[in-house]
Amino acid sequence: MLQSLSDDLAAAVAKASHSLVAIHARRRIPSTGVIWRPGIVVTAHHTIQREERITVTLADGTSVGATLAGRDPTTDIAVLRLNSEVGVPIERAATGAARVGQLVLALGMPGPAVTAALGVVSATGGEWRTWHGGRIDQFIRLDLAIYDGFSGGAAIDASGRMLGLNSSGLARASAMTIPLATVERVAEQLLTSGRVRRGYIGLGVQPVRLPAGVVAAHALPREVGLMVVSIEEGAPGARRRDLPGRRGGCLCRGGGGRSVRAARRPDGRPRRHVGDAARAARRRPAGHRRHRG
Repeated sequence: MLQSLSDDLAAAVAKASHSLVAIHARRRIPSTGVIWRPGIVVTAHHTIQREERITVTLADGTSVGATLAGRDPTTDIAVLRLNSEVGVPIERAATGAARVGQLVLALGMPGPAVTAALGVVSATGGEWRTWHGGRIDQFIRLDLAIYDGFSGGAAIDASGRMLGLNSSGLARASAMTIPLATVERVAEQLLTSGRVRRGYIGLGVQPVRLPAGVVAAHALPREVGLMVVSIEEGAPGARRRDLPGRRGGCLCRGGGGRSVRAARRPDGRPRRHVGDAARAARRRPAGHRRHRG
C-alpha cells in the first residue's frame, strides 16, 4: 500500500514537472514558474528581481527569452511572456478543491531539476486580504518544508493537478498557496494592461476606538472608526475640498461611511464623506476622471 502511494506521488510529480520552468531574473539560484498556457508563465512577484534580460529554462532544458508582462505586488503574482508559444500548460484542479488534511506536493525548479516537498493542506478559509491590500479568493496554508524554488512553483494534488501558486511572501514563516481563481483573475489583468487597476483615494487612515458616548449618540454598529491622518498630495482625495479630514483628525465610522463628526456643512447642506468617495471610486473604472460641467 505504501509502495503504491509512493508510486502515485512520483507519477504526479513527473506529470506536473513538464509544466515547470526555471526563471533567471535574480542573483544566485533561479526562481520557479508555471506554464499557464503556451508562451505564458505565472510566478511569484517577489522572485523577479530584474525586469530585463530575463531567460527561462523549460523542463526539457531549452532556454528561451522572456519579457515581464506585468506584476502585482499586492497578490505576489507576476506574469512572463515567452518569446515563443512553447511549453506544456499545467493541468488545473477544480476551483476550491483544496481541503484540510489533503496530501499536497509543492514543486519547484530552482535549477535544471525539479524539487518536491510532501505535506498537507493545514488550513483553508474564505476570501482574505494580504498585508499589501491584495484580494485573495481563498485562504490556503500548507504544512511542509519550504525549499529553494518554492515561491512561484505549483502546489499539486496526488493526481498531479495544480491547486494554486506557492508563495512564501504573503505571510511570515508560512507556506501559502494562491488559489487558481486569484491567479486567473490577476494574470488576465496583467496580460491585458500590465498592472492591476484599482480605485484610489490617497487618504492615510488609522483605526481608533470610539468613546462609548459617541457610539451611543450616533447609533454606530461598532466601537471602532477610522481617523483620517493624512491626504497624499496630488491624490484624488486632495482635490476634494469637501472631504472630512482635510484639516486632519476627522473620525469616520466603519459602516455606512458617515462621519461621526460634522454630518452637515455649515450652511446645512449634507456633507460628502470618505466612505462616499470610497464607494464612488469602487463604482468608477480606475483612471476615470470626473468632469465638471
